[in-house]
Amino acid sequence: MSLGNEYSIGPLRAPTRKEYAKAPPVWDKDLMLTNHSILITGGTGSFGNTFVPMTLARFNPSRLIIFSRDEIKQWEMAKTFQDDPRVRFFIGDVRDRERLYRALDGIDYVVHAAATKIVPTAEYNPFECVKTNIIGAMNLIDACIDRKVKRVVALSTDKASSPINLYGATKLASDKLFVAGNSYSGNQDTRFAVVRYGNVMGSRGSVIPFFLSIKDKGVLPITDGRMTRFMISLEQGVELVWHAL
Repeated sequence: MSLGNEYSIGPLRAPTRKEYAKAPPVWDKDLMLTNHSILITGGTGSFGNTFVPMTLARFNPSRLIIFSRDEIKQWEMAKTFQDDPRVRFFIGDVRDRERLYRALDGIDYVVHAAATKIVPTAEYNPFECVKTNIIGAMNLIDACIDRKVKRVVALSTDKASSPINLYGATKLASDKLFVAGNSYSGNQDTRFAVVRYGNVMGSRGSVIPFFLSIKDKGVLPITDGRMTRFMISLEQGVELVWHAL
């Protein structure tokens, strides 16, 4: 396939979920996550729909809570895990401090995937993006410290590096809040980390479906011939979060 009649890409393959489930232990995470409780915010998105089954297969958490505000997505996702007593669903929003405090009761590990992510949407609704990505991040940090959560990993984006749009700017601010949380937590044992990666293949909003939709034209539009696109699969993104927990 040609890119602007100048660039080409070859076949890509990431490890399958079954291969990840059979892989050697990820440091001491097998023991650390087994029989512990995990909560993922924004857990009905592309990442959550990959993280949940992979984590259940690889580890054996006592509870895995999906915290999100979309009841339809939760209803659809719940059908997949209806026979698994480890999986729970909480309707809630990271903007709502009180709901976070309730959801985090007894939680050991948190993965923060909730965010306003679509660049034009953020530009058109700037303060809504700020409320979710910045104020929501601070709500989660406070709640995790007060609820004595052990580890928190926040998902970031390559757009937070030298941001030129509001989405990237809010995620940069969010990243700094989570990193500062390690000092802000004082004598508490809660520890925070942030992971950043590039284009996630197969995720909602990924450029890959767009490229596939116009593949018959033989030419793919690119922003600048000097640019580099960094690709990562959803499964690789999950493994990165495992390492960071």
